[in-house]
Amino acid sequence: MTGAARSGKSRYALAWAQAYPAPRLFLATARAMDQEMAERIRKHRQERGPGWVTVEEPLEVEKVLLSPPVEVAAVVLDCVTLWLNNLIMENLGDQEIRARAQGLCDALAESQKAVAMVTNEVGWGIVPDNPLGRRFRDLAGLINQMLARSVDQVVLMVAGLPLVVKPGPGDPRSR
Repeated sequence: MTGAARSGKSRYALAWAQAYPAPRLFLATARAMDQEMAERIRKHRQERGPGWVTVEEPLEVEKVLLSPPVEVAAVVLDCVTLWLNNLIMENLGDQEIRARAQGLCDALAESQKAVAMVTNEVGWGIVPDNPLGRRFRDLAGLINQMLARSVDQVVLMVAGLPLVVKPGPGDPRSR
């Protein structure tokens, strides 16, 4: 699921995962860097309710996908752009970040789980006015392209509405 902030991506991904039996895995990349973010995380965890196992992993998402702490059929990875932010804040270089993104693509191909990933389209606004902002925007766009090529389906969320950009297998739009 991709789209702008507050476009309904996470809600859509969670609803998608409800079609799979519990437990389902919520792989959270957010870090509680302040009280407001800690409260957001707490509320989101409460809203998911029973049937979800939450793993908070800001950096090693590919490892969790390949070896979840419990047996699950479905995983929601929320959010790829927060994961990218975390990698940048760890002072990883662009080549290493691209390699990590390829590792995520490889883990998706290897995993036997149904996986929904939430990411943001950040390049639709103005050009950031600083090098770090431009680097983040460029890497986010690159990673989103890599992931879109490696998955079966891509859904763009706009105003809470899903627009299928890349139909999945068996979808008549994929012909």
